[in-house]
Amino acid sequence: MRNYPLGNLARLARTVRYMRPGQIVDRIARRFKSLPPTDGAAPALRQAQSVWRNCRGRLPSMLSPGRFRFIGQEGELKDAAGWNRPGAAKLWLYNLHYFDDLRAEGATDRLPWHRDLMARWTLENPPAAGNGWEPYPASLRIVNWIAWALAGNELGPAARQSLAAQVRVLGATLEYHLLGNHLLANAKALAFAGCFFSGDEADGWLRTGLDLLEAEFAEQILDDGAHFELSPMYHAVILEDVLDLIQLSMMFPAQLGAKSERWRALAARMLAWLDAMSHPDGEISFFNDAAFGIARTHSELAAYAALFAMESPRDASALRRLAASGYARLQSGPLAVIFDAAEIGPSYLPGHGHADVLSLEVSLDGKRLLTNSGTSSYDVGPVRAGERATAAHATLEIDGCDSSEIWSSFRVGRRAHPFDVAVVEESGEVSAAASHDGYRWLSGKPIHRRRVAVSPTSVVIHDSVTGGGDHTVVARFPLHPSVTIVAEEPDGWQLELAGSRMVRVRVHGCSERIVAGGYYAPTFGQRMARPVLTWRHKGPLPLNVETRFEL
Repeated sequence: MRNYPLGNLARLARTVRYMRPGQIVDRIARRFKSLPPTDGAAPALRQAQSVWRNCRGRLPSMLSPGRFRFIGQEGELKDAAGWNRPGAAKLWLYNLHYFDDLRAEGATDRLPWHRDLMARWTLENPPAAGNGWEPYPASLRIVNWIAWALAGNELGPAARQSLAAQVRVLGATLEYHLLGNHLLANAKALAFAGCFFSGDEADGWLRTGLDLLEAEFAEQILDDGAHFELSPMYHAVILEDVLDLIQLSMMFPAQLGAKSERWRALAARMLAWLDAMSHPDGEISFFNDAAFGIARTHSELAAYAALFAMESPRDASALRRLAASGYARLQSGPLAVIFDAAEIGPSYLPGHGHADVLSLEVSLDGKRLLTNSGTSSYDVGPVRAGERATAAHATLEIDGCDSSEIWSSFRVGRRAHPFDVAVVEESGEVSAAASHDGYRWLSGKPIHRRRVAVSPTSVVIHDSVTGGGDHTVVARFPLHPSVTIVAEEPDGWQLELAGSRMVRVRVHGCSERIVAGGYYAPTFGQRMARPVLTWRHKGPLPLNVETRFEL
């Protein structure tokens, strides 16, 4: 047994206590599970009723027959060992095995490269060995190979046999230990394989996939349309999965026709949530794990849905409360604000969560003004830890602690829980407010409450901290890197934005105001310096501070 310091053992206990028994059992059982034979013949193919059409917007990742660009990093696949190259980022290697380029823009121009790469993968990745046979990358690759074939490309006998072997291994290694978006990806792959192939074995894959999809959609998609891991990026990924399934149901109506209407209703709710959680620039907001370039935008997904006669009306309401997921969108004049009063994620699956409760993002004139951290890396280390930390978000920190106890790459121990959420629209102003208990474990049991009010000329943020004892309270408002001029004033700062737009920031109730440095990670592999407006107060509670952004 590993030797853990007592503090780490306590943190581990605070993490494991939320896991479902089935997750723990599956983690143990996976070590002893035997895999099915993979050398059998591939089943026969079914006849599709139409030709596959891809969602637009996926950028090419294959730069040459052996060179690729993933998560902001370029690399070569020089030999068979390159599929599992030591020292390479795990996420980069996963992307290498996804074969997303088969469905990227201009894919037909790279058809010879794709054929050679698929043949190479088959030869250089023996069954059940290496990254490519792990359930998640296998699930994405299975769907991509099948979609490529359904688009009119021929899978040769070796590729079909390899594909069948991949599905057999996947069926024996479903990710019940992880659940969430991973299990949905597994289920989608089985549904695709069950439609693409025919016969008893394929029918079994299809039944398993559909049963899983029905159960997981019921649990993972909330009443307001949000995916329950509460990452706008993963939400958009899963929305595309749902739209892919709708297209598959049109191609194989005998197998999936009964599911189509239910999936359409699900996709409509998910499109509405993504619309609310996107900025006026059309891109997602940065709550929890989120970065540009991984998922399709709302407009791209709406265009994809339109191929199947689905409408995606936009909601221009001044106040949109997403009650089930815990977010609110406030809009007035040139200002748009997204406010986070959400849990960090499902209690048993918070791995993509950040310690960002009661944070907000702001756009002005269609451009971002305040932004959370974004995500540049999933690797264990200070970058990953820093981007998940409270200090990387537009919210409040007490005594240098995170509001939720994030650790490792995807672990969370103690969690903040929001409560007393209220949203109001009156007299030309929209507002949202909530409290959270993430610091109750500190002396004096501090409680943070934040109210955000938006009018056509201002965003007013009122932070109160109740409880007892002396504490150091720090609030941060990270600016988008495009805000390059920050002039200090007696009670705050004056900002100059592109187009000579001026914003005055006034702070009352704190003891110190500074402009600190920080980082913004709009894509994986990218970090940009940016200024962070910061106020600090050290002393006894209670504390009340008002921060005003005035046009």
